[in-house]
Amino acid sequence: TVTVVSWAMVLMNSPGQVGWFALHPPLQTLAVFAFTFGIITLQPTNQPKTKVAGLLRHQIAIFFIGFPCILLGTFAVYYNKWLRSADHFATWHGTIGIICIVWLAFQTLLGAGSVWFDGALFGGGLKAKSLWKYHRVSGYILFPLLMFSVYLGGAWSNWSAKCSIWLVRFITFTVAPITIMLGVYLRVR
Repeated sequence: TVTVVSWAMVLMNSPGQVGWFALHPPLQTLAVFAFTFGIITLQPTNQPKTKVAGLLRHQIAIFFIGFPCILLGTFAVYYNKWLRSADHFATWHGTIGIICIVWLAFQTLLGAGSVWFDGALFGGGLKAKSLWKYHRVSGYILFPLLMFSVYLGGAWSNWSAKCSIWLVRFITFTVAPITIMLGVYLRVR
């Protein structure tokens, strides 16, 4: 819902007139969709075969889809503000958003470093695997922060208010993120 409505809002409201900003909502919401899929694909995995397949889906969704999309979406809004000489991180959405981006970079490094090449980045073997629990806990704390950023941008931004009615914003950017978080956390084992 969040992704589809965000894309529709951009496409139905003269995306060419908002410059680089037009890339921000679609890329960010696609990234959050990929992150959500990446999290739930690991929950629950009981068999070694399903764990391996889940980890592969997790890495593809997060590392190859979500992370590049969120970086490009962040660059698009940053560059758009730079072109217009607008203030950066002047809202709670922008401030929490950049905190999420920095945290995601750390989170990605921790996750990839603990499993790729048998965790060689962190000393390999059991040493690296022992960091995996921190990666997982960090992700479960970061996820609601990402959803809060979606809420702030979608429910309260001036652009969103111009492009949709309050009921659409309430359902899409308040109710849906809460429902998504509940769905994810109910699967956690």
